[in-house]
Amino acid sequence: MRFYCYILECSDGTFYTGWTNDPERRIAQHNKGKGARYTKTRRPVKLVYLEEQTDKIAALKRERAIKALPRKKKMELFI
Repeated sequence: MRFYCYILECSDGTFYTGWTNDPERRIAQHNKGKGARYTKTRRPVKLVYLEEQTDKIAALKRERAIKALPRKKKMELFI
């Protein structure tokens, strides 16, 4: 099974970072208001960064590392 870490850009210009094993399904959930509380009021969201990880633990660690980055560093990942 593949795991991914992703960054979404929300309608208010903020970023949301998460992990999943099915990016298409997870982004659809966010856009339907069934995802995280953070994205529920900031729809629609769009995928700006997707990174495949070797396993679930790696995806969780990468999510935590990305969340700790300042906005500018996050943007450097996908610009």
